[in-house]
Amino acid sequence: MMKPIFRTVRALPLSGRIGLGLVLFWIAIAALAPLIAPYGVGTFVDEEVFSPASARLWLGSDYLGRDVLTRIIWGSRNTVFLALGAALMAVAIGTSVAMLAAIRGGWTDQILCRAMDTLISIPSKIFALVMVAAFGSSMTLLLAIAAFTYTPGNFRISRALAMNLVALDFVQVARARGERSFHIALREMLPNMIHPLLADLGLRFVFVVLLLSGLSFLGLGVQPPHADLGSLVRENISGLSSGALAIVAPAVAIATLTVGANLLIDAIKPGAKT
Repeated sequence: MMKPIFRTVRALPLSGRIGLGLVLFWIAIAALAPLIAPYGVGTFVDEEVFSPASARLWLGSDYLGRDVLTRIIWGSRNTVFLALGAALMAVAIGTSVAMLAAIRGGWTDQILCRAMDTLISIPSKIFALVMVAAFGSSMTLLLAIAAFTYTPGNFRISRALAMNLVALDFVQVARARGERSFHIALREMLPNMIHPLLADLGLRFVFVVLLLSGLSFLGLGVQPPHADLGSLVRENISGLSSGALAIVAPAVAIATLTVGANLLIDAIKPGAKT
């Protein structure tokens, strides 16, 4: 089981290994946040605001005297898990609907395509702002908004892959055997779509990270005392003039996470064959 994984990692170019390392680093930070965070997420630990790095506070303090390192660790947990959950939901829903459209064809395909074209025409930022303004910000709503926003994009890619596969001989043979649509989609088509879908999952993950960070920067994302990386930048914006670590560190965290994901996506694209 482990040997194929090691072979795949060794086959990656240097940029892909760097990207994989960055992504795994932030996933590990997010998963282990309760164990490695020095303080509670909202604990006040310093009388000074925007204090510099020290032996006690490695990244200094924020605008309220809280530990920046702790805030980043907990903020990465919300950013990574929300983005990963929304990306998985978007890819799962988009791919399922796309395979249904390709297998059924006819009016089913036309209706689903027109519905997805309608959804993809809605600006993602405006849709998110309207939904948050109407229903209030919550983790569940942010997850649903991000998944809904990026499902149509995945549908278009998945449908293009599925339409190529549905005309191939092995799918036609499965149909002639009387196999059900679920079997054809799950056993015949999905294994041949997996590599492009993994690349698209990575792209959706990056898009969701940027969407959630943008919403949080506007004050409509994760609400205090909880935080994600975007809200950490917003709440410490007053420290920008002094170059405080409280605003620099979360910005660097967002950059390394998204750049790492992009490097990994670029590295696995050559293997994306159907």
